[in-house]
Parts: sequence; C-alpha cells; structure tokens
Amino acid sequence: MPDQGTITKELTIGELSERSGVPASALRFYERQGLIRSRRTTGNQRRYHRTTLRRVAFIRATQSAGMPLSCIGYVLGMLPHDAEPTREFWVGVSEYWKQEVNARIAKMERMRDRFTECIGCGCLSFEQCLLVNPGDVLAEQGPGPRLLES
Repeated sequence: MPDQGTITKELTIGELSERSGVPASALRFYERQGLIRSRRTTGNQRRYHRTTLRRVAFIRATQSAGMPLSCIGYVLGMLPHDAEPTREFWVGVSEYWKQEVNARIAKMERMRDRFTECIGCGCLSFEQCLLVNPGDVLAEQGPGPRLLES
C-alpha cells in the first residue's frame, strides 16, 4: 500500500470520472472509440494512467470547439499510448484543424447561399435542386429512389 506522499500512477474509472467531470459511461465510450486506453486488473477492472486526465480534457475541449470524435481520435493516435497532450501538441493540432474549420465555414456559406436561392423556389426537385441533388449526381446512378434507399 502506497504511503500518503506517493502519487498513484493509475486511476479507477470512478476516480477518472470524478476528477475529469466526465461520466463513466462517456469514458467507456471514449475507450471503445480508441480515444483513451486502460489496462485491466486481474479482477477485470479498468485502470487508467494519470495522463488520461489530460487526454479527456483535450477531448472535451476539442469537442466543445466543434471537432468530431473521428478527427480527435486521428490526432490522438499520433501520441504514444501514455503521453499527455502538451501545449506544443495543441498548437500543432490547431494549425492542422484550421484547414478543417475553414473548409467547414466555406461549406456552411455555400449552404446558406443555396438556402437563399431556394427560399423563393420551394420546388425541391430531385433533378434541379442544388440542396437535394447538387450537380445532378443522382442521374449518374440510374433511375430509382436513390435517396430513399438505406
């Protein structure tokens, strides 16, 4: 048993949840998505390295900035397993994501402009509408209800 002055290198899921403010269910989801990792004890309990706290903080911060978990997982995959995201890492990632954010902004501006064009029309024609079928790409797939198929 460690003495009072020893810092534990691992956290239980409850401790990680309490310290990060993230529900245990979300932590298990993050783990299933490969965003964080744990080891299992002989009793099959999760144990998280202390650096996972920083990873969870990074995930929450980037989610609040609008980044999807797939993008977050991609950049976290560049770090070694127990490495925590540093300020330098954040700066590098933010430069990388700037392109992603600018592309999203441009896409949203195009959508806004298309909405403006379609407000007076209201046709939602599958052959002509830029919102439903931009560039009439559905025609290349042949006849049939392409948008209704699952």
